[in-house]
Amino acid sequence: MPFIAAIIGYITKRAAIEMMFRPLRFVGIWDPFLGWQGVVPRNSARMIRTSAQLITGKLIDPQEIADRLDPDEVARQIQGPLLMTIDEIARDIMERYHPQLWEMLPVLAQDLIIKQVQAGAPVMVRKIMHEVRTNIGEVLDVEQVAVNALERDKELLVRLTRDISRPEMAFIARCGIYFGFALGLVQTFVWALTHEPLILPIFGATIGWITDWLAIKLVFFPRERRRVLGIFPFQGVFQRRRLQVARQYGDLVAREVMTVPNIIDGILRGPKSDRLLTMIQRIVQKTVDEQASIAKPFVAVAVGTRRFQEMKHAAADKAMTYLDHTAMQAEPYASKALDIGNTIAEKMNRLTREEYEGLLRPAFRQDEWKLIAVGAAIGALVGELQVLLLLG
Repeated sequence: MPFIAAIIGYITKRAAIEMMFRPLRFVGIWDPFLGWQGVVPRNSARMIRTSAQLITGKLIDPQEIADRLDPDEVARQIQGPLLMTIDEIARDIMERYHPQLWEMLPVLAQDLIIKQVQAGAPVMVRKIMHEVRTNIGEVLDVEQVAVNALERDKELLVRLTRDISRPEMAFIARCGIYFGFALGLVQTFVWALTHEPLILPIFGATIGWITDWLAIKLVFFPRERRRVLGIFPFQGVFQRRRLQVARQYGDLVAREVMTVPNIIDGILRGPKSDRLLTMIQRIVQKTVDEQASIAKPFVAVAVGTRRFQEMKHAAADKAMTYLDHTAMQAEPYASKALDIGNTIAEKMNRLTREEYEGLLRPAFRQDEWKLIAVGAAIGALVGELQVLLLLG
């Protein structure tokens, strides 16, 4: 009986663990009453918002991150692709708005115009970077970047939660064996005294319920290191692994959530992007105006002042379509300079015990009773099977 009870304890824990994460989508007849969806996927909207608020409220300061980018270095990183882009845009605009004029110009004259516009590229990049760094809070919603990344890939939240909690999940499964065996000894004693068949399913349900509840609690509590019986040191498994979790979580967020592509997308397409895009268009138009000074009188006379203004607007609009590709050329430098993984790990170690617990605890809290109830039901079912075996 103790060994069967240990098996019950282990099975109920494994079932609870799998039910935390699977299935990703509801499987059943009547949502949410007849069927099941993994606890984490089921509560993904709430958990995504909670995770995003933790990341942006406690772990990442947009201004601190933005200040790490050197505008001169960014300009150097994207210089090659940027010059090629300017060349392509300039030729396209000239050929579109005045093909006859452009074709009449000697090749050297065409190159001179393009190189003059290209000469302002580094200054333009520095101006844009200065605006972004100075007004980062007004052009980037970091929380929305995190939310978008987690919502875009529903499996990402599951993977994020599961990866940082693997040791805790293994601990819960082991607890099922130890606690189940201990309760099985009590069950054996009671059975020897009574030989009452009802004892087995009752103890099975009790083993499933108590071991599930106790295992989940021991993941988080006690928060502070204590001594059991004044001898054995003990602390909640998740609290005890704080340094390791901080490093792992920081790496995961830097690799999967707060990536350079996601941040760039948040700047260019996020809820606060309008102001930045308007500013970039203004800077591009001004740069074109300044650097085309040699050919400006000639072009203005040939195509007209109004047409020349249209050309500048068209050049700025076309430049916007190249922003993603051009900015991504600086990704290796930006990833290293931002150092998001180490930043998150460092700040996680400054969180209070309760704040740190909030990293994983929401995955259990709301539907914890369901996991425990399922453990009890499985335990009772195994107890019934024991009765059939003993009486058969």
